[in-house]
Amino acid sequence: YRTGDVVRRRRDGQLEYVGRADEQVKVRGFRIELGEIEAALLSHPEVAQTTVMAREDRPGDKRLVAYVVPSQPGTFLDSGQIRQYVGELLPEFMVPAAVVTLPELPLTAHRKVDKHALPAPDYVEARRVRGPRDAREEVLCAVFAEVLGVERVGIDDSFFELGGHSLHATRVISRIRAVFGMEVPPRAMFEAPTVAQLVARIADAQGARTALVPARRPAEIPLSFAQRRLWFLNRLEGPESVTYNMPIALRLTGQLDCDALRAALSDVVVRHESLRTVFPEGEDGVPVQRVLDATDYMVEMPVRQIGEEEVPEAIAQAARHGFDLTAETPLRASLFGLSDTTHVLVVVLHHIAGDGWSMAPLARDVALAYEARTTGRTPGWEPLPVQYADYALWQQDVLGEESDPDSMISRQLMYWKQQLSTLPGQLELPADRPRPAVSSHRGGTVPVAVDAELHQGLVHLARESGASVFMVVRAAFAALLSRMGAGADIPIGTP
Repeated sequence: YRTGDVVRRRRDGQLEYVGRADEQVKVRGFRIELGEIEAALLSHPEVAQTTVMAREDRPGDKRLVAYVVPSQPGTFLDSGQIRQYVGELLPEFMVPAAVVTLPELPLTAHRKVDKHALPAPDYVEARRVRGPRDAREEVLCAVFAEVLGVERVGIDDSFFELGGHSLHATRVISRIRAVFGMEVPPRAMFEAPTVAQLVARIADAQGARTALVPARRPAEIPLSFAQRRLWFLNRLEGPESVTYNMPIALRLTGQLDCDALRAALSDVVVRHESLRTVFPEGEDGVPVQRVLDATDYMVEMPVRQIGEEEVPEAIAQAARHGFDLTAETPLRASLFGLSDTTHVLVVVLHHIAGDGWSMAPLARDVALAYEARTTGRTPGWEPLPVQYADYALWQQDVLGEESDPDSMISRQLMYWKQQLSTLPGQLELPADRPRPAVSSHRGGTVPVAVDAELHQGLVHLARESGASVFMVVRAAFAALLSRMGAGADIPIGTP
């Protein structure tokens, strides 16, 4: 259909008006030709008539809804089957959120579709394409819904079309390992993105690795491989280095109980062993973990009164505190008072004890502990099932020793040595200044705006390629670097 064409359908020898191909709506940032969707619906052998509209039954929640008249009077068309059919012809953002079967389309006196007379759809029914057929599908549907933060997932719903990405996929794989005791490779999520498809992969999967449980602690607890890297860099750069500091600054308004806040931070450090662990050198210079005793542990939180204009420098100064990981625990806290009701809390965490995903449980536990301490109680949380030292011992058990050529760690090291054997020492790019002899770790950010039309294209390309939007953008970035002279073997670090 060309723009401006009248979309019609012949029925019983009569031509009936359906819609115009130039009728456009804007839904979720996309400008959509309704006639193109209607043409796709009309190509279904069981659809005789249709009209599509964008409904906003709840303020700010605009959704595409298709109304269809079946070819066989008196029959009811399967909403999920119709949506799946349209999804094979059009990109995901053009698939109606609901399909409503009507015996006939309501018409105005001028024989046009009376859209004001069209009934509101049942979106819950529209989303429930097919429910789980057995216990495994029921568990997977629940896992998908939990990870994606949606109420319900059908067995035919694509994980990535519901907003999933690579990190979400990793969490699903972790849940599968814990629940089913099976080891499914992450790429399976891209090759089988629906519950119905993924169940078959689970049936063919290998048994899971050893479960992570509390371990018997040896006299010297080894570091995990991630800790070992960060410990080495800390010793290489010196304790004054702040490269791997993770500063968090919070402005607190209202009456603040400083003693309760200090006690709450101490409660959290007692709860999480990794926050009260030091890493001295053991025999032969090999670092070990030493978890400090939790008895009567109290976080030092100096309090200083400052003016509003001093806040930026005070935060920067607190963030510049270096950690000597061999003797100092990896968390520091400072409190700056601006008035009786305004304070700034700065917590500096070394990367050896936390990462981006650590922030949510850290904030949650501090809030719960502070709430308890302000009422004279200790936090009533359950003990953690495992600690990070247990993970380090489990990781060593799973990966094995580097001296064993048949161990998993040896096989992984050999793989990456082969993959990175031809890696260039540096990328030759047309920089606007000479490369410094020593890295300063000072960088900048370049904001990039992606409009709705470009985003639509990225989403469409990702769907066609069986990839995530991140993978598409990363490939484009690599192509750009190659065109600028970086060659064909391009290392890209992704935080």
